[in-house]
Amino acid sequence: MTIRISMPSRVWMKAGIAAMALGLSGNAMAQDSAAEDLAQDATEALEAETNEVPASIADYWTVDADAAADPENVWLLDLSNGGRVAIRLKPQWAPEHVERIKTLTQQGFYDGVIFHRVIEGFMAQSGDPSGTGRGGSELPDLKEEFNRVPHLRGTVSMARMGNSVDSANSQFFIVFYPTMAIDGKYTVFGRVIGGMDKVDAITRGEPPANPTRIVQASLASQNKPAPAPMAAPAQEITADMLNNAVPDSGQ
Repeated sequence: MTIRISMPSRVWMKAGIAAMALGLSGNAMAQDSAAEDLAQDATEALEAETNEVPASIADYWTVDADAAADPENVWLLDLSNGGRVAIRLKPQWAPEHVERIKTLTQQGFYDGVIFHRVIEGFMAQSGDPSGTGRGGSELPDLKEEFNRVPHLRGTVSMARMGNSVDSANSQFFIVFYPTMAIDGKYTVFGRVIGGMDKVDAITRGEPPANPTRIVQASLASQNKPAPAPMAAPAQEITADMLNNAVPDSGQ
């Protein structure tokens, strides 16, 4: 049974509210409890309305915050600001989009790519090697996989070109704050489960003057160590600096 098609709207509403609780809670025990409540409420509602019980409803909404669990679906972004961001990929939400992220990551596509559009109070966008916001990969564009998952803080969603819903390719964005106005208009495929403070520290701008980069993207299953911190560039010594140097006093 496909949840997104046959699930009654009333149950989706309950599930969406529970999902918000899951996303906003940083406590793992609270998340587990909320997931259990969600599964129970949704199951009872479905039994009453359709006599069908989808086995995967709890798994659909639950975002496992343990990066060691199912490492094949944990996306790691090592940023130039010195942090590692862990993102739980959810094939249940958008299987083709998750597969695209994995494919490009294994190709090294995202390594060195900047966050080219970062809006305070909204989101940070990356995934374009040209850094202009108009580029992508050589792979074909994806058909939309819009779902009922809300754009909460830490939600990871696929960007697209203009009003074309089937134009997602390689660009993605991470939401700083809940932004429900874009729900159902972009394909949500994951949620940040670690390093959100490093997401918050991404340099703002459209584009930023000194953009934050993805130094390395990997799947946790690849077991790639985080790159060594980048050394600060040596300061160039100019003629003006030499002319303005304080003379040696001889003491």
